[in-house]
Amino acid sequence: MSDERYLTFALGKGRLANKTLELFEQIGIHCEEMKDKSSRKLIFQNDELKLRFFLAKGPDVPTYVEYGAADIGVVGRDTILEENRNVYEVLDLGFGKCTMCVCGPASARELLQHHERIRVASKYPEIAKDYFYNKKHQTVDIIKLNGSVELGPLVELSDVIVDIVETGSTLRENGLEVLEEVCPLSARMIVNPVSMQMETDRIKSLVNKIRAKLEEKKQ
Repeated sequence: MSDERYLTFALGKGRLANKTLELFEQIGIHCEEMKDKSSRKLIFQNDELKLRFFLAKGPDVPTYVEYGAADIGVVGRDTILEENRNVYEVLDLGFGKCTMCVCGPASARELLQHHERIRVASKYPEIAKDYFYNKKHQTVDIIKLNGSVELGPLVELSDVIVDIVETGSTLRENGLEVLEEVCPLSARMIVNPVSMQMETDRIKSLVNKIRAKLEEKKQ
């Protein structure tokens, strides 16, 4: 029987995982093992509900889900868009809200309006490429950075950056501003396509419970 199989969750490490576990507890899904901060375990189980959890770096979560190592994942929409894996996005969890934006000095606004060839620095080259090539139809040179992308325009490595903006305080402190909004972001639940077929009822039931709880919170 399918109920004898464990459903496996890959959760993005840090604040995302904590918020997800809080939400799960509100619908009766507990995993006490994960609360033990001294534990060196990598995989945690709820044997009663036949659920298994593990924590992963954000960019790895869609990979685990695509290849079936996890049935379900929770990760930011920025990671889903950047990794572009074969997964189903089934639910917007509503937390971790922020916006992907094109940012730079005010003087760069004109470069964006006139569709000039510019240099764009980003930790998210795929998202940047999709935005400029497919939505703006503007040819750009994209430079991948892993650290503080705000440095790009400051040291004249790039004209603008594409990055996540939550409060905008780092931008303001460095004389930069939001020039264009690319897309809204938040935590999303993703599902492996095969798992969705094999465990349709269990996964749909879980998604519906979470959706109902999220709706309840809005009221």
